[in-house]
Amino acid sequence: MMLLLAAAILPRLFWDAGPDTAQTLREGGIVRIAVPAERAAAWKGTAGIAVESVDPGGAVKLEPPAVDYRANEATASRSPWITSNGWQFQRGAGHSFVYDVKGAQSAIAAAEAFSFGGQAWIRSDAAGLKPLARMLDFLGKIEARAATPVADIGFADDGSDTAAEVMNLMSRENLLFKVVRGAEPKLKLTVKIGSKEFPAADAEDPGRMAHLIRAALGDEKRSLRIYGSQVVVGRLEASNGHLRVHLLNYSGASRAVDGLRVRVLGRYPKHTLLSEGSPDAELLDVTLEPDATEFTLHELKTYAVIDLGK
Repeated sequence: MMLLLAAAILPRLFWDAGPDTAQTLREGGIVRIAVPAERAAAWKGTAGIAVESVDPGGAVKLEPPAVDYRANEATASRSPWITSNGWQFQRGAGHSFVYDVKGAQSAIAAAEAFSFGGQAWIRSDAAGLKPLARMLDFLGKIEARAATPVADIGFADDGSDTAAEVMNLMSRENLLFKVVRGAEPKLKLTVKIGSKEFPAADAEDPGRMAHLIRAALGDEKRSLRIYGSQVVVGRLEASNGHLRVHLLNYSGASRAVDGLRVRVLGRYPKHTLLSEGSPDAELLDVTLEPDATEFTLHELKTYAVIDLGK
């Protein structure tokens, strides 16, 4: 698996405007930007702003990360709909990505890109500068660590829209997967749409397919389980007996998540917590089992990283 050095992949603000807006950036706390090549010379030497020239033309365009609570839908179950780009990072591994966001969405976009280990540029309005600057400052304090993303499931992506939606639901439901070309012995389950175990007809309802995949894996084999919220997406990275847990609250622009319970496979008696906006936060009710570790976050504002060790 590809090794990721998380802290080396910090998102950047992509700024189309000229150097006459430098004061706006400084007031927003932005000290580093990416600009189109044709503007790089004009920005050269601007005090307090580090500038790099980039071409986002070939980058994968991502949706603004958000939560729709569907308040206007009179349904028996009003599960919130998360707009998450996790599956895009899986399908487009090795590509660059670009967001177009407004306001506090800029911070969630930066955390999402960092969590999934993607190189991303973030276009934002002036209202998004301070939230983005705060998030980038937080991300820059996370210790760099070479790590391997944890996956329970291998998914054979055929490039179709159906496969995209299934991957989207798997990511949102915290079914950890990686895109594969064929079965890999170290993975607990391999999914190929159109196989006997996962018929193409069932994939016409991506929600049903995601349910079938979860049932085939079995909850007891899931490396990560999150309780108490439908708007938090997690990822795991492993390295030399350590486990890094990424937790992103997609509703962080408007509301925190209280009392979030997390379970990971493996016994990890040591732990540290970094939670954006909550510098003094600590893990609560840490429970060690022979083959699993559970803990609670009193509050998750937007993004937290938990490092577990043996």
